[in-house]
Amino acid sequence: MAVGTLVVSLVMSGLTFWAVNTIGQDARTNDTRFGRDLGLLLAANAAPMIAEENLTELARFSSRFYNSTSSVRYILYADAEGSIFFGIPYAEAAVKNSLTIQRRIELPEDYAKNADLPMVRQHLTPNGEVTDVFVPLKHEGKYLGVLAVGINPNPKVVLYSNLTRDVTIAVFVAIWAMVILGAVFNALTITQPIKELLLGVKNIAAGNFKQRINLPLGGELGELILSFNEMAERLEKYEEQNIEELTAEKAKLETLVSTIADGAILLDVNLHLLLVNPAAKRLFGWEGSDFVGESVLEHLPHELSVKLTKPLSQFATCDSAKGCAPNSQNNLPTDVQPGRGEFRISLTNPTSRTVRILLTQVIDQYKESIKGIAMTVQDITREVELNEAKSQFISNVSHELRTPLFNIKSFIETLAEYGDDLTETERREFLETANHETDRLSRLVNDVLDLSKLESCRIYHLESIELGQLIEQTLRTYQLNAKDKGIELSQEVEAGLPPILGHYDLLLQVFTNLVGNSLKFTETGGKVIIRASTLKLEQNTGVPQVRVEISDTGIGIDPEDQEAIFERFFRVENRVHTLEGTGLGLSIVKNIIDKHHTTIHLVSEVGVGTTFWFDLEVYQQHSQVEETVVIESAQTSF
Repeated sequence: MAVGTLVVSLVMSGLTFWAVNTIGQDARTNDTRFGRDLGLLLAANAAPMIAEENLTELARFSSRFYNSTSSVRYILYADAEGSIFFGIPYAEAAVKNSLTIQRRIELPEDYAKNADLPMVRQHLTPNGEVTDVFVPLKHEGKYLGVLAVGINPNPKVVLYSNLTRDVTIAVFVAIWAMVILGAVFNALTITQPIKELLLGVKNIAAGNFKQRINLPLGGELGELILSFNEMAERLEKYEEQNIEELTAEKAKLETLVSTIADGAILLDVNLHLLLVNPAAKRLFGWEGSDFVGESVLEHLPHELSVKLTKPLSQFATCDSAKGCAPNSQNNLPTDVQPGRGEFRISLTNPTSRTVRILLTQVIDQYKESIKGIAMTVQDITREVELNEAKSQFISNVSHELRTPLFNIKSFIETLAEYGDDLTETERREFLETANHETDRLSRLVNDVLDLSKLESCRIYHLESIELGQLIEQTLRTYQLNAKDKGIELSQEVEAGLPPILGHYDLLLQVFTNLVGNSLKFTETGGKVIIRASTLKLEQNTGVPQVRVEISDTGIGIDPEDQEAIFERFFRVENRVHTLEGTGLGLSIVKNIIDKHHTTIHLVSEVGVGTTFWFDLEVYQQHSQVEETVVIESAQTSF
């Protein structure tokens, strides 16, 4: 605006001076025309008087002429040599002496005495510009001298021109002064606050919400500064509130991520680690190390690195809307869905285990760009083992069910079709075989049902039991079987053994399963012994207990199998494929012993034998209330 104002003032001043000069030129032209006409008129009347040397009349005529107009400044008459002999306001002295000053007219060089037209020129004087008109004085063709007339400029034109010039100069100077003052005022009252506002806005944009502007200004600019300070104050409050909320949410998220059982890993699009929870560190053996900011592929186990290198790279570059569905270009597994992928990998380092890796793209709120990849690591070793054991159990049960059913069906069909042709002994033998197979089938079904009952929500009452009676019944049950196999079955029970606290049927099932297993895995000529004795009080926690042991001289159990021997579906015979069984007997035993608030143990050596032992609480005579055990395990379906 200042520059525009100055340019306009310069242009207008230039136009004004041009107009003044134009008017001055026109005025000089008019003065020239007027002086020339006036000189010709005066010369025409004065020439006869000069020719007659009638100076008195000439003086009278010239005086009247001079006084009649204010435009004439002077009138001078000079002879042919240029000597002035009369002039107004100058007059030649009547008496001449030696001190008389001779005045002459220095005619211009281009003045021609024989010219018919006057010569006109302008010259400056202290009183302004004067138009000089030189007119030759001629009478009857004779050159008498020259008439010089000075014409004053038009006073009104001069006044108006001078006034216009002065006003123009004053306006120009005033405009420049106002512009300079305006620039100074703008710099002091507008530019500086605007710079402060600009700096404040930059600080706000950079996140410095503590920015304030303290300038004592009023008007709209003052309101703007006040509004800016209010905005900054609100943003500061919002920032503090948001930081508190974000901190709380971050703490919740970190707590959640750190406490979940599955491993959680967050990667950026360059596959650099951003977050690793403790579960993932345990799975990959990263405890005590901080790999945040480094490439995940450099620290993953070799099996995972080989398997996930290509999928991770493609997940980081796949279209966030279409995802990374399998196709001929990316060659991803078929279980990879848009934006998600699942992999199962077996690891050998740091420990042997199987993990499930879930890959999920992290996209922005507009679902336009990928921000990273979330990896969920699940240890499914137990799940795989259970599935494998369950599959093996189903296979075993199917085989065990098929064999007795086939035998029963075969013998019954034989009896039905050829019964009349068979002897009484053969028919009895067939019926006994079918009955044996039916018992075998019943035992198999009962094992499954027993375990299902133990793992269901069922109430059992513990009461006083004579342990010797349980042992006697077990020996009667298996004495014939042991004799048939040539195995010595005996007991070593302490005399005067106190009654124990337990459930008779459940404990009978424990003895039956353990003794049955011992007989099954003991060769001819071996021994199976049931021992029971009271433990000394100093060896316990203050409650009297009875220790029960079932020992055999059988094939023994490998150390690697001893840890899993009590698990469901696990069968030692699965490794040798020589003996029958469902793998549920010891699992049932463990469940029953657990419900009696104790633990079953074993000591075994391959080729030497095995001993199972557990402790049972002695029934307290002063207790009048029988203990109730609620089995809270979830029921398992088979």
